[in-house]
Amino acid sequence: MNLFELTRALVDIESISENEAAVGDFLISHLGKLASGTGGRVEKMGAAVMGAGKPGRANVLAWWGEPRVTLSTHMDTVPPFFPSREDDEFIWGRGACDAKGIIAAMIAAAERLLEQKTINFALLFVVGEERNSAGAMAAARAPRGSRYLVNGEPTENKLALASKGTLRLELTAHGRMAHSAYPELGESAIDKLLDALEAIRRVSLPTDELFGASTLNIGTISGGRAPNVIADSAKAELLVRLVGDPAPVREAFARAAGARAELKEVLHIPAIRFATVDSLPTTVVSYTTDVPVFGRSWGEPLLLGPGSITVAHTLEERISKRELAEAAGLYARVVQKLLAKAS
Repeated sequence: MNLFELTRALVDIESISENEAAVGDFLISHLGKLASGTGGRVEKMGAAVMGAGKPGRANVLAWWGEPRVTLSTHMDTVPPFFPSREDDEFIWGRGACDAKGIIAAMIAAAERLLEQKTINFALLFVVGEERNSAGAMAAARAPRGSRYLVNGEPTENKLALASKGTLRLELTAHGRMAHSAYPELGESAIDKLLDALEAIRRVSLPTDELFGASTLNIGTISGGRAPNVIADSAKAELLVRLVGDPAPVREAFARAAGARAELKEVLHIPAIRFATVDSLPTTVVSYTTDVPVFGRSWGEPLLLGPGSITVAHTLEERISKRELAEAAGLYARVVQKLLAKAS
């Protein structure tokens, strides 16, 4: 398959988080053909820690020689699934830019490197990035000696200098049920939650010279039992894009909520700064990646990939064919530069 055909083939395999088995099997087969005759090896890795009830779900690793540079991205996508289509400029579909097109570009880069007799690199495609980074967590426990990890996310083919961190929180309020005709006999958890959220929204969030401003998203609100019942429970899920230490944010939110609601931390991924390669254009991104979970287990991290994050996770998800083709050459050049540094 050429680069565009491979991108569409990957997009057309539904792989919403926790359902990556089919796309993993496809990649095992495809990479097995590439490895055959070029001295490469391919394996599934980490299946035992991916969670019960998901048979066949695993990371996919291919390598040539002794890996010193690893190209990596994720196989899973957010819902809902929708298949690929193509026009003169773009390939459309769920995962086109986040991150099926990136997988295809990395494989195309591997083909170029092998044509040039370059070895000592690996391809690592992981599960679960969109939910809990289960694949990166498993890979971090099984390093293979790589000195550099080039993580693929949509950066418009610019090398990211940094990415914001993530703080996920749950805010829960409790009340007392009553008939809505007699609200004085009850205590509305929804009213408490709304008051707590209003106070949290007024909290001044930290800023950073490189990262910019922290941001808050109230992602979900749920609660109550019926329109004619005073709500006895209510919950909201919050996500902060962090630019530094999470402690001041947690403390400020807890003070703002006061006794009205209980604040619980679900996940913290720190903000991170990346390595760079000379002469490449740079950017700073606001989203979080698998890199903090990898740590340095697969080497010093870089972040680079085709596509725009502004269309990822939307019904308009697409990737530019020009950027895809550019990325294949870009990944190959970056691997060669990093191999020279690692020697």
